[in-house]
Amino acid sequence: MIATPIAPMTLLKPRRPIRGISAILLPFAESGAVDWPAFDAHVQRTAEAGLTPAVNMDTGFVNLLDDTTYREVLRRTRLLLDGREFVAGAFVADQTGTKFDLAGYQRRMELIQASGGLPIVFPSFGLVELPPDKLIAAYREIGRACDQFLAFELTPMLAKFGAIYDLNTFAGLLDIPQCIGEKHSSFQREPEWQRLRLRDERRPDFTVYTGNDFAIDMVMYGSDYLLGLSTFAPDLFARRDAYWAAGDPRFYELNDQLQYLGMFAFRSPSPAYKHSAAQFLKLRGWLTCDRTHPRSPERPASDVEVLREIGQRLGVVE
Repeated sequence: MIATPIAPMTLLKPRRPIRGISAILLPFAESGAVDWPAFDAHVQRTAEAGLTPAVNMDTGFVNLLDDTTYREVLRRTRLLLDGREFVAGAFVADQTGTKFDLAGYQRRMELIQASGGLPIVFPSFGLVELPPDKLIAAYREIGRACDQFLAFELTPMLAKFGAIYDLNTFAGLLDIPQCIGEKHSSFQREPEWQRLRLRDERRPDFTVYTGNDFAIDMVMYGSDYLLGLSTFAPDLFARRDAYWAAGDPRFYELNDQLQYLGMFAFRSPSPAYKHSAAQFLKLRGWLTCDRTHPRSPERPASDVEVLREIGQRLGVVE
C-alpha cells in the first residue's frame, strides 16, 4: 500500500464529540514511595472531568514498576471508578532479540480485564521485531485472549522498545475485530493523517487516538486522544473538547495555550515530561511533592517558573 499525499482540510470534522483518555501520572512522595492518596485523587478528578483514566501507561512508569505496584494500581483504579471505564497498559518486559512472549501478554490482558479495564497492548522488542506478517499474526493471537483491546504505536523517542508501523501493518490491525482502536505516538502529523483517511475508508468505527503531544489539535481531523499531556490539566482538556463539540471559537486559544505547555514539557529528553507533570501538578496544589520514579529522567528546578507562567496564563496557578 502506497501512502498518497494528504489534503488535511478534507479530514476536518467540525463539532465532532471528542473522546479523551488521559494517562495518569503515578506520583511519588519525598520518601521515594508511591503517593497513593495523590494517585487516588488524580484518578478521581480525571474521571470527574469527563476523561477516561489510563493507568500503568508510560506516564505511570509502567516499564519501571514491579509486579506488586502494577497490580496495586489496577486494584485501586477498579475500586475508585466502581464500574466506570478505564484503560490499562499491558506491558511485557524483554530485551532486543527476545522471542515474542504471547503468554506474558495473555497474563497481563487477563489481569486487566478481571479488574474491569480495557487493555492497551504496549510494544515490546519481541513483538515489534517480528516481520510485518508475523506481527499481525501476533496481534491476532493477542486478540483471542480478550474481548477488546487497543494497539499502540510508540515512538522510540519515548521508549527503546517502541516502534511505528508502516501503513500496511496499520491496515492489518483494522482487520482484527477485537482491536477496536490504536494510540498513535509517532509525534508526526502525516502518518496519523494517513491512518485517519484509511480508517474512514475501511473501518469508521475504529478509533485512532493521537498520542502526539506536539500536535494536540489532531482532534480537529478525526483523532481522539490518549495523551500524557492531559494529565497536567484534565479539567482544561475537557473544557477544550467541549468547545470543539459546540463550535465555540474559544477552542483555538485554549488549545494554543495547552500546546505551548506540551512543547515545553515534551522537549528533549521527552521522557522527562513526567517530571514536568509533577512540577506542574505541585504548582496547581494537586501534589505536595514533585518527585518521580528514581529511574526516570528529571527536569531542572528552573523549569518551575516557566511552568508557573504557563499555569497563570491558563488560569490554574496563582
